[in-house]
Amino acid sequence: MPLPQLTIYRHDRRKRALITLAGEIDLESAPLVCAALARCRKDGIRVVDVDLTPVTFCDCSGLNAFLHAAQRTMEAGGILRLHNPPPSLARILELTGCGYLALGLPPGHLSPSLGDVPGPVAPALPDRSFPLAAVLSGDVR
Repeated sequence: MPLPQLTIYRHDRRKRALITLAGEIDLESAPLVCAALARCRKDGIRVVDVDLTPVTFCDCSGLNAFLHAAQRTMEAGGILRLHNPPPSLARILELTGCGYLALGLPPGHLSPSLGDVPGPVAPALPDRSFPLAAVLSGDVR
């Protein structure tokens, strides 16, 4: 059996969730990301912090998943923040003017270049001293 290309971990604390993604986010695995983030909204989570530290690759499919989730979360009165995006995603965020996702700020608040971001960055990630357990994992085919 092939190794999963993406594993998703979730830790909730009241109305806040820390989602840690590990692996690759692309056309095949983006639906897993969408499902995990939609589940947060369904469960009443209002602040979603997405830790991308263990992500090795993310293409525009991943960006679309994050944009869709951010829009739906905002419509539900919440916020979605990306933390530590890999270089490929950071570049896409910069080129598309979607840097606000990395800071959890409303659209239009930043200039298109991540290098021009004024002021402090997003709040620190919630404590992650707990053991991680995968909630979704798969080689999507």
